[in-house]
Amino acid sequence: MCNDYRLETDIASIVEDFSDLKIKIKVPEGTPNVAAREDIKITEVAPIVRTVDGDRGAGELVNRRWSWPSPTGKPVYNFISENREFSSGRCLILADGFYEFTDPLPGQKRKTKWLFTLKDHDWFCIAGIWRTDPKVGEAFTMLTMKPGEDVAPYHDRQIVPLTRHQWADWLDPAVPAHKVLRALPKGSLPVVRVYPPAPAQADLL
Repeated sequence: MCNDYRLETDIASIVEDFSDLKIKIKVPEGTPNVAAREDIKITEVAPIVRTVDGDRGAGELVNRRWSWPSPTGKPVYNFISENREFSSGRCLILADGFYEFTDPLPGQKRKTKWLFTLKDHDWFCIAGIWRTDPKVGEAFTMLTMKPGEDVAPYHDRQIVPLTRHQWADWLDPAVPAHKVLRALPKGSLPVVRVYPPAPAQADLL
């Protein structure tokens, strides 16, 4: 499952895109200082937009830790979405790509790394939830579901990328989760091989 993602889009452009969708972004802690990052890893801090209670047309932009510890101490960085409604604690995780890993190619020792992006958009949101943990404070995790056709050749689960018309719905806990958390149509998530470096035309599975 996804344990690495990318965000190289600047925050100003992100806020502008939310504004174009009539979603007002509040910054209760000031605008996060976010540098372009090719790899965001578990336990690192990254920007999310979370629900503002009682205001469907708004979201709070804050920096939070990715994952909270489970009872065994392992990080909860992915969370199964099936048969859950998530009536509170919803958030949008800002990204412009996410990675999956498959077995090493012949002659390689490291796993093969693949980058997925969203077709026709520079960046997108991943469906998530956040909570307060007594050990680490407020933290978020990515929701997962059965893979769509684009991800199925690479993994038996996938995170939930959301298109722009879904963002306001996910921030509104009154909208049932199952109406938002769906796999995108085939061809929505282009993929390229990152490691080992791919030739000009990416080798796909």
